[in-house]
Amino acid sequence: MRYVKGWEDEDIVCARIFFPKSEGDEWYGWISMDIVELSRIQFALNISFHYLYPPISIGLSLILVFMEGYYLKTKKAIHLRMVQFWMGIFALSFMLGVATGLVQLFAFGTNWSRYSCFVGDVFGSALAAEGIFAFFLEAGCIGIMLFGWKKVAPKWHYLSTCCVSLGTHLSAFWIVSVNSWMQTPAGFKIVGQGEESHAVVTHFWQMVFNPSFLDRLTHVLIGTWLTGTFVLLSVSAYYLLKRRDQEFAYFGMKMGLIIGAILVTLMPFSADRSARGIAKYQPEKFAAIEGVYHTQSGAPMNLIGYVDSKERKVYSLKVPGLLSWLAWRDTKAQIKGLSEFPENDWPNVPVLFQLYHLMIYMWGLMLLAIVLGGIVWWRKRLHRATWTLGFLMVSFLFPWITNLVGWGVAEMGRQPWIVYKLLRVSQGISPGVNRNQVIGSIAMFLPIYLLLFFLFLYLVFRKIRLGPERDEDRASPSRQIKGEL
Repeated sequence: MRYVKGWEDEDIVCARIFFPKSEGDEWYGWISMDIVELSRIQFALNISFHYLYPPISIGLSLILVFMEGYYLKTKKAIHLRMVQFWMGIFALSFMLGVATGLVQLFAFGTNWSRYSCFVGDVFGSALAAEGIFAFFLEAGCIGIMLFGWKKVAPKWHYLSTCCVSLGTHLSAFWIVSVNSWMQTPAGFKIVGQGEESHAVVTHFWQMVFNPSFLDRLTHVLIGTWLTGTFVLLSVSAYYLLKRRDQEFAYFGMKMGLIIGAILVTLMPFSADRSARGIAKYQPEKFAAIEGVYHTQSGAPMNLIGYVDSKERKVYSLKVPGLLSWLAWRDTKAQIKGLSEFPENDWPNVPVLFQLYHLMIYMWGLMLLAIVLGGIVWWRKRLHRATWTLGFLMVSFLFPWITNLVGWGVAEMGRQPWIVYKLLRVSQGISPGVNRNQVIGSIAMFLPIYLLLFFLFLYLVFRKIRLGPERDEDRASPSRQIKGEL
């Protein structure tokens, strides 16, 4: 397959894709994207690369609170080394999360100015609260947490760790709040008409605690805690496989399995609450994630399958009545189909269906990892459980994928609305941006993001290979010479 530069007209960017046949070339199909689709792709790339890091930093920050608290209780050097090791990985994810997150603010102003004007009063108050209550707390304490080991008393250092963890969670609180407002707007009124219309906050706490907020916040936080827990499990499994840093790995494995068992158990309850909220407040999204095209009572839940959007059918393995029960606690309850709503208000059903079920499958793999790890731990066969340790070593991918896919379900399910039932995506675009600028920005940002991502992986894997530093390592002549050089 070869790519040949197409042409541009006033509204559409086209690319010709063709396959060479015998002596000549024939054209097959067209790919066309307007300015809205290009801007959506740009923002999706920005937010996807950004959200690779916050789940790790939020999850690890809570684990660091537990670890350092345990070190203060035991005063053992191994627990100190563990805290310092994981603080290094936390710092890397935190730094890249901040760096990639700042780009989103510029994207609102450049590509989504109409949207920014519409939600400015709502977002301005909430994001200002994030800056004051979350970012300042993190910025003020992270230096003490990372570099203050010998400069402040242990209890003051622990307080700084707790404050940084609190700051990361407060940041999630405000971000999820404004995003939830886009899903279920509340506590506002519309002022102005046409292009001058915008949302104005009438009740701040109604806006913050909008109908979907608490369920979505719980779901997001459990997802981030799972990410940090499975990173802990993965690294501990690596050291056990390599037969090195055994005490370090055993403690990490024990902590990870205990916390992971609790969180994997809680996740279905959180998911259930979120799904019931979607069924109540966003019925189109609920119908789309299960491919319900026509209203039906006793709707089944699809375990695995695919959507035929042309025939408007789902071919799958089903559990009768389960979807109705999940939504309304009644196996015979009615589920509204997409046919009840205008077709131009439908999200992308085939993609949403697969993303939603992928999220469920990833939870199943997390559950399997915890069960297998728990069994070999209980039987004291960790050293001989090579396959289980190998599975645990790659298990950090499961919550990572789940977080990205979950946000994809939440955001794609709201389409074509950028603010549900108030502002369409096509109405939120900046009128002064042209296609070449968007394409140029994508071409510029993509390699930078990839470079940062691979740099992050390189530094994390390098730190893992080196392992936790020991006091004797810090005092060794070779390390002292390197420090002097």
